[in-house]
Amino acid sequence: MAKPTTEKGKSVVTKTEPEYPLTTMAVVAPIVGWLIPGGGHILLKRYGRGILLLVSVVAMFLVGLGMQGRIYQPNGGDILDILGFVGDVGAGALYFLARIMDWGNLMAANAAADYGKTFLIVAGLLNYIAAADAHHIALGKKP
Repeated sequence: MAKPTTEKGKSVVTKTEPEYPLTTMAVVAPIVGWLIPGGGHILLKRYGRGILLLVSVVAMFLVGLGMQGRIYQPNGGDILDILGFVGDVGAGALYFLARIMDWGNLMAANAAADYGKTFLIVAGLLNYIAAADAHHIALGKKP
């Protein structure tokens, strides 16, 4: 296909607008959604989804703590510890509250503690997905 030309033979560069322009809300909603589970959706006036996410993430986090699950701390050691930390920090303010209150530091050697650790990590991963969903809603990619 030939390039569009002007009268003098110079090519014209057409500037296209992005399909989904980046707005302030598209930046703020996922950050709020990460810090407060479901907060990004509530900020975008998706109250039902936001409250459902809030209840789900907080419940999984509390169940994980109740099962004596371990909360990972930042370190540069084993790759599984690093991945566990990334999953845990996904819970946002819940992770920081647990670290401040010194919850989840017990090294329990039972099966329930292992399941509790998994609940804590999955709560953080669900919160990451929820923050990404809030970003897509704010961009207009998702109704």
